Amino acid sequence: MAAELAIATPAAAPEGQALELVRGGKPAQRRAILAWCFFDWANSAFPTVVQTFLFSAYFTSYVAASPAAGTAAWGQATGLAALVIACVSPLLGAVADVGGRRKPWLAGLTILTVAATAALWFVRPDPAFATLALVAMAVGTVGFELGTVFYNAMLPGLARPERIGRISGWAWGLGYAGGLVCLALALVAFVLPDHPLFGLDKSSAEHVRATMLLTAGWFGLFCLPLFLFVPDRAAAGRGLAAAVGDGLAQLIHTFRDLRRHANIARFLLAKMIYIDGLNTLFAFGGIYAAGSFGMSLEQVLMFGIALNVTAGLGAAGFAWVDDWIGAKPTILISLAATTLLGIAILLVDDIVWFWVLGLAIGIFLGPTQAASRSMMARLAPPELATEFFGLYALAGKATAFFGPWALAIATTAFDSQRAGMATIPPFLVLGFLLLLWVKEPKRSS
Repeated sequence: MAAELAIATPAAAPEGQALELVRGGKPAQRRAILAWCFFDWANSAFPTVVQTFLFSAYFTSYVAASPAAGTAAWGQATGLAALVIACVSPLLGAVADVGGRRKPWLAGLTILTVAATAALWFVRPDPAFATLALVAMAVGTVGFELGTVFYNAMLPGLARPERIGRISGWAWGLGYAGGLVCLALALVAFVLPDHPLFGLDKSSAEHVRATMLLTAGWFGLFCLPLFLFVPDRAAAGRGLAAAVGDGLAQLIHTFRDLRRHANIARFLLAKMIYIDGLNTLFAFGGIYAAGSFGMSLEQVLMFGIALNVTAGLGAAGFAWVDDWIGAKPTILISLAATTLLGIAILLVDDIVWFWVLGLAIGIFLGPTQAASRSMMARLAPPELATEFFGLYALAGKATAFFGPWALAIATTAFDSQRAGMATIPPFLVLGFLLLLWVKEPKRSS
């Protein structure tokens, strides 16, 4: 189906050098690009199963002392992990840019995430295991997010600049599918059956805890093609201290240069705020469903699968809207719809309406993220595209702890999950208002 791709040869090649892969190209070239994309299929199981739908709901409903206390503790742990990521990721980005090889770093961080996920098997339905659950989840989150710094840094070496978008998009699509398939497998093999595989004991939640081993194995297995078939850069011969120093100097230069690009700065600020709201919605949607609507873990899983389907359909359906009316209107429409539907879902008590409104929200989640990336591509000066996309990535992490912490504070203060979730719409509204002041470049007809 794909007649042409642009990837580097497996042999060592200068950064950015790529060859056009045409139909009938070398099998090793095809393997490299597919193996890189498949890493998204592998690692997406962690945020889908652990962070969003299954383990988060299990923790608040069965491990924590109460759903409200569990939601607050989960928010604090998630916020702390995001703060660590925000502080460390620029330094690792410097290593990725000037330090040479990336696979050893990615391998170490992948092993860290897999091990932390497997450790969640030991979290029994007892408040005594809450600390273990939060520490393992936070460590896994840090390993997952920092690993993507090195994973994403491999992309420019695999593709020409004009092909990066489509290859990244294929990987994104595989990630969506991978998370969904792993979630569905967890539901069918362990959670739903009256007699789970391997004679697991439901009274001690072994059928739920086993899905953590499934997720760890999924990530560990499907990440292997990247390490086997994707070429890595040769070591640059620079020490870590030198790489960090150069990276910090580049980061300072980027910030100083950004002051001459006020329009881009406004967009990055808007994106930083509304993405924080969306990420918080992703992280706590399953928790809210379990705690406020009394949904069982089985029902949360079913909702998660359905939400992934509607989100995928929304992302595909809005792709042409972005090209037709532009990225900025697409983001504004999606944010407005998500905000209104989110407020509505806070006002209903009927589980049927929760399903209807929740699945409707899913339609607008993907377009917001996809159009934000294309918006950055249209705003960034071509000669500074790499620097500005680096700043774009940083903007998604620098304040990622605000949303979860705001939710945790409100939940604790009012002893209510609804009060905590009510902190999300203001992030979306503020991002919407800031985006109104951003000028999208006119496109040639």
